[in-house]
Amino acid sequence: MEIKRVLISQPEPSGASPYTELISKWGLTIDFFPFFRVEGVSVRDFTAQHVTILDHTAIVFTSRTAIDSFFHICEQTRVAVPETMKYFCQSEAIAVYLQKYIVYRKRKIFYGTGTVASMVAAIGTKHRAENFLIACTDSLKPDVHKLFTKEKLKHGSVVLVRTVANDLRGIDVHGYDAMAFYSPSDVYSLQESFPEFRQEDLVFFTYGPSTAKAMAEAGLKVAIEAPSPTVPSIAAALTRYLEDNAKK
Repeated sequence: MEIKRVLISQPEPSGASPYTELISKWGLTIDFFPFFRVEGVSVRDFTAQHVTILDHTAIVFTSRTAIDSFFHICEQTRVAVPETMKYFCQSEAIAVYLQKYIVYRKRKIFYGTGTVASMVAAIGTKHRAENFLIACTDSLKPDVHKLFTKEKLKHGSVVLVRTVANDLRGIDVHGYDAMAFYSPSDVYSLQESFPEFRQEDLVFFTYGPSTAKAMAEAGLKVAIEAPSPTVPSIAAALTRYLEDNAKK
């Protein structure tokens, strides 16, 4: 199928991006619209989880939104976080963001390279005795909990960030030839806005195995999944599809 109009379920990138070349070379029209948003939970939602922050000696962060929510909850519930608290973050960018709330000291802030596994590696053997509190997103809670359990790390978890589907009903989804999804939440948002959605001739591209799994569970067919050794990104997946169809 020929592709001319593409919808990307992400905010529009600022400046040049891999999509710029696709638009120029293939004459595509590419629109960007995030299918969901993330926001901190309310104090009521937090207290309903019956978690005592000060029972833990280390906090695990997987996003900057989780950091904002954590310190907001602490302020609202009058929890004074001790200076001895340690922080383990999924990436350096998340760790640096802690400066918004605390004095950044390397002796108590540790981070991975962007994955949950790398964050666990940063814990190593030196910090295994800590009692961790995983401050996570609702969609990531099972994965993080599973890895900490596998590593036999003492931990609890609290959902501080939730994903909220954006209203997509103003979008003519079948006015597009292709759509690209980056998260299972994109799939759920599509289903929430369009309960009777049918794929018809739409071509789908996905990023990440969990997104592809969500698509399969929804009964939707994916043309190309990224990342892979030959298709590292959605832009690369689009390029591959366009090149393959140009040869037909």
